[in-house]
Amino acid sequence: MTDQLPPFSKNDVKVLERKTDYDSFLQVDSLRLQYRLFEGGWSEPIARELLVKTPAVGVLLYDPDREELVMVKQFRVGMLDDEDSPWPLELVAGLVDTEESLEQVANREVMEETGLQASDFIKICDYYNSPGASSERVTLFCARVDATQAGGIHGLDHEHEDIQVEVLSTESARLAIESGVINNAMSLIALQWLFSHQESILAKWA
Repeated sequence: MTDQLPPFSKNDVKVLERKTDYDSFLQVDSLRLQYRLFEGGWSEPIARELLVKTPAVGVLLYDPDREELVMVKQFRVGMLDDEDSPWPLELVAGLVDTEESLEQVANREVMEETGLQASDFIKICDYYNSPGASSERVTLFCARVDATQAGGIHGLDHEHEDIQVEVLSTESARLAIESGVINNAMSLIALQWLFSHQESILAKWA
């Protein structure tokens, strides 16, 4: 058995040059850098482009009394060429671009996108959405809602949001994952977490 290699850190990367090539709705930086190699030494200088994104939150809205989930649909340009639809079934989500805490942002986004009051927030995890090309870090929460109050069209006009609220059973969500109807990482991660933690959530919220 080989000896365990020491973990690399941010200090094991040399950024030789960095500049912003594009800065509008999205920011793209170009970099020249080197990083330490597992076998020792440093890589050759390499060029990379980085999509610089503000941290984001996502919220899985769960009604434990009815065993129902509240999810949303809205147009997503990243799915423009999807053969089925660029309107995915997904979680409430938003960018952390204020001085609010992550939970405060999550709570506000729930109100803006669904009109519901959420409570009993549980942090699910943090993850990087596409670390090969993007800096986006996502924090997921699960929160309690009353699904009987869910429905309608929501969103902020000045952000060009047109969001339809959907209510589905947890079993319908399982089937939607299996069929590929739910096909975005944020929703898949949160729902798989819910399916494996339902008993502990019900006990916590009892």
